[in-house]
Amino acid sequence: MKKNFLSKYFPLLLMLLVVAACEPKVDEFKATPGSADFSKYVSLGNSLTAGYADGALYTSGQSYSYANIIAGQLAYAGGGDFVQPVVTNEDGLLAGKMKLGIATNCLGVSSLGPVPAGGSPTGLPGAVTPVGYAVNNFGVPGAKSYHLVAPGFGDPAGLFTVPQTANPYFVRFASSATTSVVADAMAANPTFFSLWIGNNDVLVYSTSGGAGDVITSQDLFTGALNGIINTMTAGGAKGVVANIPDVTSIPFFNTIPYNGLVLTEQAQVDALNQAYGSGLLGISFQLGQNPFVIADATSPNGVGIRQLKAGELVLLTLPQDSIRCGGWGSQKPIPGFYILDEAEVGAVKAATSGFNNTLKSLAESKGLAFVDANAFMAEAKSGLVYDGMKFSVTYVTGGIFSLDGVHLTPRGNAIVANHFIEAINEKYGATIPLVNVGDYPGIVFP
Repeated sequence: MKKNFLSKYFPLLLMLLVVAACEPKVDEFKATPGSADFSKYVSLGNSLTAGYADGALYTSGQSYSYANIIAGQLAYAGGGDFVQPVVTNEDGLLAGKMKLGIATNCLGVSSLGPVPAGGSPTGLPGAVTPVGYAVNNFGVPGAKSYHLVAPGFGDPAGLFTVPQTANPYFVRFASSATTSVVADAMAANPTFFSLWIGNNDVLVYSTSGGAGDVITSQDLFTGALNGIINTMTAGGAKGVVANIPDVTSIPFFNTIPYNGLVLTEQAQVDALNQAYGSGLLGISFQLGQNPFVIADATSPNGVGIRQLKAGELVLLTLPQDSIRCGGWGSQKPIPGFYILDEAEVGAVKAATSGFNNTLKSLAESKGLAFVDANAFMAEAKSGLVYDGMKFSVTYVTGGIFSLDGVHLTPRGNAIVANHFIEAINEKYGATIPLVNVGDYPGIVFP
């Protein structure tokens, strides 16, 4: 019986042994730093770098900052600890965050939309209490390019000057009243850095409808960037620099259409046409969608009002109940600070182009990795698929931008982090693994 068993099954056993011997071995993936050293990584930037989202800086938002996500991946290739100046409040620092909820408008119609999240945001003077520890994330909400090299930007006394010379977010973790963001970043002895700055140099002007700020001059921007990058590389650190996206592409400027005045009754159309001189002022209406009427001191008709043109942008902050029930945009002109007009859009685009030329040139001259964030934003505007999920710049449902229409969701931060990592891998021959975007949350629906 034993002989028969062996003779019967020996060929099968032999075949299994041969297959096992020929089975290819799968080597476990190992991340490598290439020619870079990630042992001490620091990040510099503004609110995007800090993890600002939904109109506020809060604990979980910071944990999903693109810089923190990058640091987590660099740890696979020798990266060390990455410390952030954590806001120990989920409700927000200085400002309360937003959430999706049900709100009722002036017509009594309830719908889902952004509403105050409530809670207890932390405000002054608590906001200027030093965190008491050294940090790696030097992202400062509100910072422009030249702010990063400005001494005293973290001086508490500067919060009460007119104009304000300090930033309450930097006051929290500045090492002294006389230091600068770049000086503190260099004091951390970085071996590697990321820099994404310049958005606010055009964004603050844009979000105020061109009325509450000015665009940073090209000379000032170039000088600031030279100072930042020369300083950060002086000790031999390598790094990655990102350019800035066209801010006019973000949801803050593209959610309310220029022709968002919808007229459904002919009596409305007739009354408005008569009120505006039956076309004599260059303003006319029809059934359906119509361009809003806005205030413009330079209007061709000489009366300081006109209708919006295609390509001009309406800010997300425009109060919708004033449109629905207050006659704004039809019977009354919308104030100019809720609009980014043709000339202002052109100024923003021209400045962005100039700033991006500077950023790319400096990155190349110093042998740094470069991230084309502007190209990513252009791609996102037409829609993209990432890790099997669809993304766009559509407000709320697009998946990239948070409820303030300016800052990123955790998934948006993960996508940006992957773009940084890809640039790092390409420039330095590293093999840093990308993150799975689906592992990060999007906007929370009630």
